[in-house]
Amino acid sequence: MRFALTLIGLALAGAGCTPAVQTAPRTPDRAELIRGILASTVQLRSEHEAGISRAASGVVVATHFASRRMWIATARHFFEPSRPQQLYVRLPGRTSMAPATIAFVSGDRDLAIVETEYADVTPARLKMTATLGDEILLVSFPWGQRFTVVRGVVSQIEAPADELPVAGAPRMVSATVSYGSSGGGVFDATTGELVAIVESYRTAKVAIPEMKERVLEVPVAGETTVIPAPLISRFLVDSGLSAYVRR
Repeated sequence: MRFALTLIGLALAGAGCTPAVQTAPRTPDRAELIRGILASTVQLRSEHEAGISRAASGVVVATHFASRRMWIATARHFFEPSRPQQLYVRLPGRTSMAPATIAFVSGDRDLAIVETEYADVTPARLKMTATLGDEILLVSFPWGQRFTVVRGVVSQIEAPADELPVAGAPRMVSATVSYGSSGGGVFDATTGELVAIVESYRTAKVAIPEMKERVLEVPVAGETTVIPAPLISRFLVDSGLSAYVRR
């Protein structure tokens, strides 16, 4: 009996030393995932003095409630060529637009940060690594109209030409986009984390038999180029915004 009690005591003591099991973060359901993604998605518009209007997309990546400011990542080429312009931001589901300014512009990558007044948004959480074939959801405002959600996969990883990685920073996704999608968010289809933003897309020229003087440029599936989250994160650090990024 004494020997049995000793074994029980040792077992209980050993159990007390066992580290607690870490539970994985809960995966949101599809409706919750989409709501979370849309909470960080914005439409951008610029109005030039010559009456020219342009459209793009963006993702809220940092907020500061005390100063009532928030910052949006988008593609730098949306503002080029540089000229006097009025910039506006609109959130999904809203008709009104808020004025904004260009806060930071990258000197070596197609990346810019727009600053505007704080709104009821949730900044995206960045995902630093992706794997070939990972499912993604791309959210943007094609042709400056309603926001659109497109499914795809990570189709290429950024690396030197002589390397063939299967994981790392994404360079291309298979989701097909069009004008107005630059700066649109590329989100992990399971967690809703921001994998990248849209940089550009490749097109193929298709001749129109009835209109020989014109050609139609069609986006090529699988060749939407993106700016990966690690580069966005680094730019936020360089811009002094790292303290306002969602962890």
